[in-house]
Amino acid sequence: MKHPLLALLIISIGVLTHAQTAYVTTTVDGQKMLTGVVTRDVLEKDFSWFKSNQEGYTPNSETVSILRAKGARVNFLLFGGTWCEDTRTLLPRYYLLMDAADISSDQFKFVAVDKQKHALDHLPEDMHLKNTPTLIVLKDGKEVGRIVEYENNRQWETDLGEIVKNNF
Repeated sequence: MKHPLLALLIISIGVLTHAQTAYVTTTVDGQKMLTGVVTRDVLEKDFSWFKSNQEGYTPNSETVSILRAKGARVNFLLFGGTWCEDTRTLLPRYYLLMDAADISSDQFKFVAVDKQKHALDHLPEDMHLKNTPTLIVLKDGKEVGRIVEYENNRQWETDLGEIVKNNF
């Protein structure tokens, strides 16, 4: 990872999400689009796809075990678009996986980007975001792996488990 202030940013994001609105809402082609740090509460309240894409999903038990065992030192930064079909499918499932593994909301942050992959504070550009969704796994504020633009398959869970198992 090339962004030296990421650990400080993640801590700041946690403070921002509790202190004030950290995202911007726009409408593009009749669809609500968010950019910035977005909480789960906002997603659940404002987007019907969030709950419906959790239905029928059960987190991979091996990945849950790995995250539970090693999760106290892991932080996750997920970039995605509320307009992006892959994000709409996977983001709600990432939240369920984090719930099952007892990963706190302070350790998992969602940064919503626009269709050009921009958000507040140029973080997507600093992290060299190319596709959505992208989940970045952090150890001591440094990137140790990323999961990029998986479609609706279960390989992302296995890959995430391997990243955490091999780096923590």
